[in-house]
Amino acid sequence: MRTRITELLGIEHPIVQGGMHYVGFAELAAAVSNAGGLGIITGLTQKTPELLAKEIARCREMTDKPFGVNMSLLPSFNPPPYMEYIRAIIEGGVKVVETAGSNPERYIASLKSANVTVIHKCTSVRHSLKAEQLGCDAVSVDGFECGGHPGEDDIPNMILLPRAAEELTIPFLASGGMADARSLIAALALGADGINMGTRFMATKEAPIHENVKQALLAATELDTRLVMRPLRNTVRVLKNKAANKVLEIEKERMGAVTIDELHEHVGGVYPKVMLDGLVDRGVWSCGMVAGLIHDIPTVKELVDRIMIDAERLVRERLEGFLQGSSTKPATNMEPVA
Repeated sequence: MRTRITELLGIEHPIVQGGMHYVGFAELAAAVSNAGGLGIITGLTQKTPELLAKEIARCREMTDKPFGVNMSLLPSFNPPPYMEYIRAIIEGGVKVVETAGSNPERYIASLKSANVTVIHKCTSVRHSLKAEQLGCDAVSVDGFECGGHPGEDDIPNMILLPRAAEELTIPFLASGGMADARSLIAALALGADGINMGTRFMATKEAPIHENVKQALLAATELDTRLVMRPLRNTVRVLKNKAANKVLEIEKERMGAVTIDELHEHVGGVYPKVMLDGLVDRGVWSCGMVAGLIHDIPTVKELVDRIMIDAERLVRERLEGFLQGSSTKPATNMEPVA
């Protein structure tokens, strides 16, 4: 399957692993790249640029395929040394960077001068167009279904993706609700050039996170996420747990006039405790509605191969059968293969 994304990134399959805090380590990134997709190391999970350089080198020992680094550009009173992180990325020979959060304009020139492909994560068409104007090579369009930050417009991918296709000229990925072959084929039909999967890759054998987290994803349904920090206009979709319920309780008690300080205990610095130590109720952690489509914990290669095999089967056995005069009868049940 060749798309503008596979051509741009030099990968076999139009599947990209999203950057995820304390999930996107070298093990997962290398496994995704080795399976034919694009794995991504989460840059700011590494405490210093020097540690990121070591993580990049570690990933390079595990794969000779392309992989990328995620850089989340977040407002902060004490911002990370972003240019030093970018220098580590460039010196490490990484050729794809996924930016997210704030406007990436001040960093694009440095990345592009080093022939680095820039993908910016966006939650709206207007932000996607701005990224295109700034010189980003592609965008990852996040629908309301996504884990983490879905933006404040609440537009699901059935609307957001075709709107992006109407407006953009650069390639774009569909992100949010992506889990299997059905997601991939639907995203392509809606105009995307590939998919970005985050939550689904967490529930794989190579994901370097605690088994408790994987089992929580396996047990969850599509009804088991919550939106927190909406009153702060910093909405985050998280898995329903004790911490999420407590945050929502505080927000309700404060009738929307809540401050980040009042929530900090439940939202700040919790990822190591959750992802590494398995304390799944220690704080809120990002999870997409796609949890309802997670029914097993395969290897990354098994997952990617399954998606691509099922995608071809969907097209040949189901979609072709709907065409007038086709000799193929449409399949009535297209569950993913085991």
